[in-house]
Amino acid sequence: MLVLITYDVSTESAKGKIRLRKVAKICVNYGQRVQNSVFECSLSPAELCVVKDKLLKVIDSGVDSLRIYNLGNNYKSRIEHYGAKSTYFPDDAMII
Repeated sequence: MLVLITYDVSTESAKGKIRLRKVAKICVNYGQRVQNSVFECSLSPAELCVVKDKLLKVIDSGVDSLRIYNLGNNYKSRIEHYGAKSTYFPDDAMII
């Protein structure tokens, strides 16, 4: 299923900057960055639980924000893309 993870981590303190790097690193390990703090991740339900648990352990819920959108398996009709960066679908073949 496609999951959209977005976050806003307060970087007013040194600890906030460390949290931001940790959150970004977790998201990079599970998905594709589509904007600065937005990741598209193709995850199983079990993987989603793992990612959510890891992220919730890092963020400070008093000053940070984490949003997770479950777009499901029929996500292609729900995504519209406009602008400079080309779009991709997680199920497509990727050449590295």
